[in-house]
Amino acid sequence: MNFMASNKDLLLVHSNMENTTVSEATNIMLTPQLYTLKKEELPIKYLYQAKRIAPSLFDGLLDGSKEYDYFVYKEDEKWVYIAYSFEQIKDLLISKDIKPEKVSKIFFAQQAYASFSSAVYIGEKEALINLDDTVVVVPRVSLEKGAEVKAFDQSFAPKNGVGMQGIYSADSFIERKQAVTLAIVFSIFAGMFFVEGLRNGGNSKNVQEEMDTLLEKYPTLQSQYTRESIFDKYKTIDKNERKKREVLKSFSRMIFKGVTLTSLTLNEKAFKAEFSCSDKKVYDQLVKLAKKEKRKVLDGKDAKSMSIEGLL
Repeated sequence: MNFMASNKDLLLVHSNMENTTVSEATNIMLTPQLYTLKKEELPIKYLYQAKRIAPSLFDGLLDGSKEYDYFVYKEDEKWVYIAYSFEQIKDLLISKDIKPEKVSKIFFAQQAYASFSSAVYIGEKEALINLDDTVVVVPRVSLEKGAEVKAFDQSFAPKNGVGMQGIYSADSFIERKQAVTLAIVFSIFAGMFFVEGLRNGGNSKNVQEEMDTLLEKYPTLQSQYTRESIFDKYKTIDKNERKKREVLKSFSRMIFKGVTLTSLTLNEKAFKAEFSCSDKKVYDQLVKLAKKEKRKVLDGKDAKSMSIEGLL
C-alpha cells in the first residue's frame, strides 16, 4: 500500500551504515543491497494486473527461505518491479540500533534514480550512481577522478512509499495513519459485501415472486412438494451460474506473460480449458498456479500446452 510522502527525516539505509539513533518517526530509503529490481515492458494497462504477475517474474531469483513483498509502478513505457523482504529489512535495522517501530515509510533508491545523477557515498568503499536509469552500487575506486559527489538529503524522497507492517511492536510494523487508512479500506469491503448480500437477497425474492405467479396460474402446483421442487430448480440455476463465474475468475488468475488461453468449453455440467505456454519455465509456473487453484491438469503433448478440466 502506498502513502504520500511527508516531511519526516529521511535516512539512507545500507548494509555498511554506522549504528544510528532514531528518536522520532523517520522515513528510510533502501539501497539495491536490500531489494531486487526488474524492469519489464509488458502489454498491461492496470496496476492490479501488473502486481498479480510479480511473483512469477522473480521465480528462481529470490532467497527461497524468505517471504517477499512487491512494490510495482510504471516508469515511462516499462513496469518497475521491486521485490523486498520485511524480515531482512527489520533485521538490518535492529543490527544498526534502529527500532523498527520508529520507521514510518520505506522508499527505494530506484524511485529517485534521477537524483543519483551524481554519486552518493555509502560507507567508505561504495557509492550509489545512476547507470542507464537504474540505481546501482559501485566501488568508490571505480568512479572517475574528480567525479561529482552529492550529499543525501530530504530532496531524494519520492511521493509514494511502503508502510512498515506493525509499527507499534518489534515484531510487526504499522503506524496510526496507516491503520486508519486500512480501516477505511476494510469498511469499503464490508459495504461491498453488504450490497452483495442485498443483491442476492433481492434475487431470492424475485425467484419467490416468479414461483408465486406460476402457482396462481396453475393451482395444481400448490402441493408443498411441488413448491419445494420449483424453488430448488431456481436455486440450482443460480448456484450453477455462480460456479461458472468462479471458474472464469480462477482462469483469469492463471494468465500471465507467456500464457495464452486458446480455447474454453463451459456448460451446465463441466468445463475444459486449453492453454499454450511460451516455454518450459512458463509451463511449470502455470502448473503451480493450477494446483493452487485446485484445478485438474491434463498434460499436453509437450511442455508448451496444457488442458484443465473439471465438473461444476
